[in-house]
Amino acid sequence: MRIVLAPMEGVVDHLMRDMLTRIGGFDLCITEFVRVVDQLLPSRVFTRICPELKQGGVTPAGIPVRVQLLGQEPQWLAENAVRAVQLGSPGVDLNFGCPAKAVNKSRGGAVLLKETETLYQIIKAVRDAVPAQFPVTAKIRLGFDDTSLTLDNARAIYEAGASELTVHARTKSDGYRPPAYWPWIKKIRQTIPINVVANGEIWTPQDAALCLEQSGSTDLMLGRGALASPGLARDIKQQFASGSHQKMPWPQVLELLLQYSDYEIAGDKGLYYSNRIKQWFSYLKLQYTEAEVLFQQLRVQQKAADLVATLRGALEHTSNISEH
Repeated sequence: MRIVLAPMEGVVDHLMRDMLTRIGGFDLCITEFVRVVDQLLPSRVFTRICPELKQGGVTPAGIPVRVQLLGQEPQWLAENAVRAVQLGSPGVDLNFGCPAKAVNKSRGGAVLLKETETLYQIIKAVRDAVPAQFPVTAKIRLGFDDTSLTLDNARAIYEAGASELTVHARTKSDGYRPPAYWPWIKKIRQTIPINVVANGEIWTPQDAALCLEQSGSTDLMLGRGALASPGLARDIKQQFASGSHQKMPWPQVLELLLQYSDYEIAGDKGLYYSNRIKQWFSYLKLQYTEAEVLFQQLRVQQKAADLVATLRGALEHTSNISEH
């Protein structure tokens, strides 16, 4: 079983990839997308989104990081894909799943699921341009408004030469509303012979087991679930290997949050720290009741120093409780 860390714009940056891959369980990361319009982008655009390119295309824990591109012009995507692998990306991923309105309005992401021929042309151009030893992969949703083109799109992606397909088992219109329709992935797997990675609504090892059973997949991609429970990838693998797992205890999560705070403040000069930590809490509170309580304090704070002090106070408080 392979577990892939999903790209999540504005949340899963290189610092978060570093944190989550150190915990264990992940085999591959996909970056936030590089937006390609009508030019070959300078190297700095790639290294800003994927600083790991300067370290051999892997996180400090040694997990490969694949650059993801988003756009609608086959030739420009092909040229930028070549640049990505020349800079050290171990392959290229193409985003046909992003549901963001701004992206879709400019013919990027999930809106291309209405254009089967465009999907084919993009994958073919990228596959033809990128040396054969590098995988060219794609991520899709089941469709834009409905599933009428799901199998046609999957076929086009396979026939154009994609090495692997990841499927978020919802349409763009479904957004992130439960459920994810994992049995659809099985239909796709029966239609095309390449590997299909299952994605969507995997929050626990139990969800992972059900997803694998209903989709027939052997590989998973985790996004929001890994933010809600930072040890989820490791837990899933432990559950499958031994029949049991130990969810990361809350004090350990607090230590992780403090470590992340140090990274974020030093790494990006703290520019986005306040927003990012609050965003992470919006996921953590789905799996940890303690996060909900702490979030009430953090949400009104703006200064990095105040946020860090609150986290430190919470960790000291939990340590004192466990000592008594």
